[in-house]
Amino acid sequence: MWLSESQRFGVAFTFGGFLFFMFGIITFFDRALLALGNILFLIGLLLIIGTQKTLVFFTRPTKRRGTLFFTFGILLILFKWTFTGFIVETIGIFGLFGDFFGVVVQFLRSMPIIGPILSMPPIAPIIDRIAGVSVLPV
Repeated sequence: MWLSESQRFGVAFTFGGFLFFMFGIITFFDRALLALGNILFLIGLLLIIGTQKTLVFFTRPTKRRGTLFFTFGILLILFKWTFTGFIVETIGIFGLFGDFFGVVVQFLRSMPIIGPILSMPPIAPIIDRIAGVSVLPV
């Protein structure tokens, strides 16, 4: 599947947002980096799936709580309550994108180095429980 030009920019913005967000965490919750990461992430999401689908995604009845936490977390970060905003926003991210974590875990398990680590008997049940992956017994 080929991406359009705007979707390519969206992927770049989303990845940049993720990087700035991670740098914000590494630099002990730097407000400017976290805010820039949030803005880039939202712009990237808009470019990837479009304005209408983004609006539908965030206003779905099952996603409203996640949207409220995510938005309130961003506002807290902008109003200098950085750590509290980060925690609230993280709860919102889990509420919004929690359905995708199972897919991400399955993808990571197919990777060469990370896959065997995530499939180790002491680690696998913890990761499965966190991601909500249901494993059928063999």
